[in-house]
Amino acid sequence: MIMPASLQQLELFSTEDAPIPVSGGTKPFRTQLLKWIGNKQTQADAIIGFFPKQFGTYFEPFLGSGGVLGVLAPKNAVASDAFSPLVQIWQTLHTDKEALKQQYEERYQLIEQLGKKTAYEQILASYNNQPNGADLLFLCRACYGGVVRFRKSDGYMSTPVGVHAPVSPESFGKRVDVWYARTQGANFFHLDFAIAMAQAKRGDLVYCDPPYSDSQTILYGAQAFSLERLFDSIAACKERGVYVALSIDGTKFSGRKLCDIAIPDGLFKREEFVNVGRSMLKRFQMDGQSLEDHVVRDRLLLTY
Repeated sequence: MIMPASLQQLELFSTEDAPIPVSGGTKPFRTQLLKWIGNKQTQADAIIGFFPKQFGTYFEPFLGSGGVLGVLAPKNAVASDAFSPLVQIWQTLHTDKEALKQQYEERYQLIEQLGKKTAYEQILASYNNQPNGADLLFLCRACYGGVVRFRKSDGYMSTPVGVHAPVSPESFGKRVDVWYARTQGANFFHLDFAIAMAQAKRGDLVYCDPPYSDSQTILYGAQAFSLERLFDSIAACKERGVYVALSIDGTKFSGRKLCDIAIPDGLFKREEFVNVGRSMLKRFQMDGQSLEDHVVRDRLLLTY
């Protein structure tokens, strides 16, 4: 069950403590807790390399699968997302990691009883009847390509089962232990991004990885997302002296297309590009076809 996050609760974790030093690089860390489209864990080292050398509290208001958070492993962080079932997973990791392992194992055992496809469909039906973190945890590890896709009309999850075998409970348990250790400095909240970002103070760092308008409209929450609203929150953060880094649509089709994003003049001081590799979403849409022409680079926009 998600506990409502009050502004007072958030202020406990957005302090003016000594800034966190960030080295020029981070140790390689590839173990994923969740399979999730748009995961930035592989690119996290490159993204973190553009972060300020020192900052206060780290904010990640579009948490998703937490790829950058996990690699950075900050000492003081506010991690949040507007997707309630997803936040349930992170909060359970933080408060009772053994319960998270048990939730996964209980659903994994259905594969042995019913077969993978039938077990997946039963858990998917359970989730669609009442969205919850325990079902979503298994589904995102078992669905096709990690593409957690939702029907626009009613939020119904429609991704079919993947061709791969989900990781065993033993393997997943080890992942939980690693992620529990790496996220000890974080507190997890179910919040609209604007509310979370409004708590950042001078010298804090906000890293935004919102739904991409050019390619991710089938994913959770993307249909209602407003990039203009995000730009307003970034401008307010910048005015308060908060550092903001934004990952957003960059180049596609191996550089032949630059995604057209209406970026407000003067909001960002720098624009960098981070190589993402071949598009996971396009792999799902093209059902395994060759993807040599679908290499993607993301924009990384910086207010500093």
